Amino acid sequence: MEADEEVVCAIRYVKEGKMRVIGISGAHRQGNTLQLLEKALFVCEKMGFETELVSLAEKSIGFCTTCDACKTGFTCSVKDDVFPILEKMRDADAIIIASPTYFASVSGRLKAFFDRTLPLRRNGMLLAGKVGGVITVGGSRNGGQEKALSSIVDWMFVHEMVVVSDKKTAHFGGIAVGRNPGDVLKDDIGLATVRNLAEKICETTTRIQR
Repeated sequence: MEADEEVVCAIRYVKEGKMRVIGISGAHRQGNTLQLLEKALFVCEKMGFETELVSLAEKSIGFCTTCDACKTGFTCSVKDDVFPILEKMRDADAIIIASPTYFASVSGRLKAFFDRTLPLRRNGMLLAGKVGGVITVGGSRNGGQEKALSSIVDWMFVHEMVVVSDKKTAHFGGIAVGRNPGDVLKDDIGLATVRNLAEKICETTTRIQR
């Protein structure tokens, strides 16, 4: 089957099955990272997926206190904005995580959130088998984006997710350059990797659900 035919089949199947992609931005502000994630979700929508974007910049995120409350059920003792996001992730078919690059790793906000996803693992590996993709942005072309991306992929592996990459340019995911707000919209190479990643996420999710 040709690539274009496969995309058409994916669109037809998704419209019938109503598959869902959630995108989570780990940035502290609504800038380049959020813009890239919006671009990816737009591609997913064009391919027939339902989408939802969650910006952690707008959320209250406490630290995991290792209280072990989640050992006895799908719950969390910390009362903030995290648990409703976990429920959205549990119900999604695919998840895209996006982060700025800070000292060759993810934002502190995103790392705190990752620690809080323990209830998803402890209560039946609720993310296992879901498709995951990663987007990172840095201030220069070789600004540590792949290192930050690798950290997110490691988190996905711990949850036993199916991790996909940019399907055409053989990169590890969506990787872009942007130092000032809006810079990523001028990075044609980076935008291409984000679009390709979104297409691969949709195609892989469709194959799995089929």
